[in-house]
Amino acid sequence: MKKSNSIYTKISKIVFMILGSILAAVGLEIFLIPNNVIDGGIVGISIMASYLTQLPLGLFTFVLNIPFFIVGYKQIGKTFTLCTLFSVVCFSIAVSIFHPIPGITQDVLLASVFGGIILGVGVGIIIRNGGALDGTEIVAIIFDKKLSFSVGEIVMFFNLFILGGAGFVFGWDRAMYSLIAYFIAFKVIDIVVEGVDESKAVMIISDDYMEISEALTARLGRGVTLLDGKGAYKGSATNVIYVVVSRLEISKLKSIVNGFDDNALITVGSVEVSGKKYKKKAIH
Repeated sequence: MKKSNSIYTKISKIVFMILGSILAAVGLEIFLIPNNVIDGGIVGISIMASYLTQLPLGLFTFVLNIPFFIVGYKQIGKTFTLCTLFSVVCFSIAVSIFHPIPGITQDVLLASVFGGIILGVGVGIIIRNGGALDGTEIVAIIFDKKLSFSVGEIVMFFNLFILGGAGFVFGWDRAMYSLIAYFIAFKVIDIVVEGVDESKAVMIISDDYMEISEALTARLGRGVTLLDGKGAYKGSATNVIYVVVSRLEISKLKSIVNGFDDNALITVGSVEVSGKKYKKKAIH
């Protein structure tokens, strides 16, 4: 049974990486590239190189990523690198297929917005299934282990130079549109990878902890845990409310808490949750 589940999981990952590669190619070839708007990373460099040399984009996206595959295989691991290689190959084939198709809009702003959304969904699906579409992400992961900067900050640093290069190749107005498309894609990737229903761990410190706990359980349908706490300054004992909710419920949670105590301390952090206890209880 476990073996069949493992095979199903691998097949589903392959299917989703193919789907993600196709969507990313659509976002680029049908929306962004016909309007001289680029993405960041190796894809952005490949778009400019393809424009200047008139050679196929798919060729550049594959060839320029090869050094990163080698480094990633040695530094990060076989599974991630192979998933990334598979995604890049699928993407390179897809952009070659879609290249002859003309763009569906000449409105650069519309192309930047919708191209960024579709590209972000595609890349997000690939990342969510264990791969990547860009060698700069591999470099960022390696540097992240050695530097104090996050992966996102390192990728952004690379992309500022790449998107700036678009200004010299396509003009500065297209570079600014490229920045819009990149920002939209970046945000969409975050939503796809983390999920709209991303879990948030909330800790609440208030003297009205019992009333707040009951209200959260009744109105949000979430299980609440009371933790023993002690103030370091006064040394007084207190109870800390701990509850896990979706990020869409954060606003309602704050409203409930402030209804009892508008001086309550509320901290919110992202968490990964597993287990049936997290499921909401039915609210009647």
